Amino acid sequence: MIGSILSALANPTYLVPALVSIAVFATLFTIMMPYFEKGDLEARMKSAALEREEIRARERSRLNAEQSGKSRAGLRTKNNQSVRQIVEQLNLRKALADDATVAKLRNAGFRTQNALNMFLLARVTLPFVFLAVAGVYIFALGALADKPFTVRLLACVFAAYAGFYSPNLYVSNQVGKRQKSIKQAWPDALDLMLICVESGVSIEAAMKRVAEEIAVQSTALAEEFLLTTAELSYLQDRRMAFENLGNRTGLETVKSVTQALIQSERYGTPIAQALRVLAQESRDTRMTEAEKKAAALPPKLTVPMILFFLPVLIGVILGPAIIQVMDNFG
Repeated sequence: MIGSILSALANPTYLVPALVSIAVFATLFTIMMPYFEKGDLEARMKSAALEREEIRARERSRLNAEQSGKSRAGLRTKNNQSVRQIVEQLNLRKALADDATVAKLRNAGFRTQNALNMFLLARVTLPFVFLAVAGVYIFALGALADKPFTVRLLACVFAAYAGFYSPNLYVSNQVGKRQKSIKQAWPDALDLMLICVESGVSIEAAMKRVAEEIAVQSTALAEEFLLTTAELSYLQDRRMAFENLGNRTGLETVKSVTQALIQSERYGTPIAQALRVLAQESRDTRMTEAEKKAAALPPKLTVPMILFFLPVLIGVILGPAIIQVMDNFG
């Protein structure tokens, strides 16, 4: 039974339909994914609320430690102990991670220490998983049997290389999606914040209110606003809360707003006018990017039209004439 299944998997007659089925499923999954993400809004908002409580507990623990003069266990003890022990024993943090890696994970929405540990563990284990799968497929199932041994060995090495960098690709993809969501909703969020500030609401209450309103449009931005309100409430230096907002998003438009908020906190300058100007700049930037994409569309369509559209058009136009000529000379 198992032998027949393995032989079927190695047979191109069955392998090609299986790959086509997987491609069709992946396409449908990609199309339907935005509809499923909307239902995850409440869960993600609850996660942001839990992180707010973690910030509160961490600051309270730090203050108690400073008062008692003793170091106490922080929130890191709540992480997955087994994963953390593996990372510490193999010294993966020093070997595979740096400040840029931590910043990239935060930009992707993975802010906890446990997320960093899982990322490092994935970078270590996935190469062996990909290598094992490639070895079974190439050597045990007989794929690439007509190729030299060196080519098959290089294919296995390439699979291990792909497994090593696949976590980076996933994180980069998450960063792009998250920044795109924040960038699209940022001008609207600034307009809402401007309305709240001009009505006399504090910046913490304004961010909390904007987070509730903008959550449907961009859950990522709502999370960032909720975390910023938590840090404004519990951190000793409010400037750090605004800087953390800019660093977590990694967007220059957000960092410019946070700098304006920091100057307003430091010098007592009115923030309404700055928010109005920055909101207009963000909206102009979004329109410029849309116009740039629209201007780049015709060159991108040239090759597909030459390859797929023009041959069909030429066949439709010249087909009847060719048939008549063949009938006349036949």
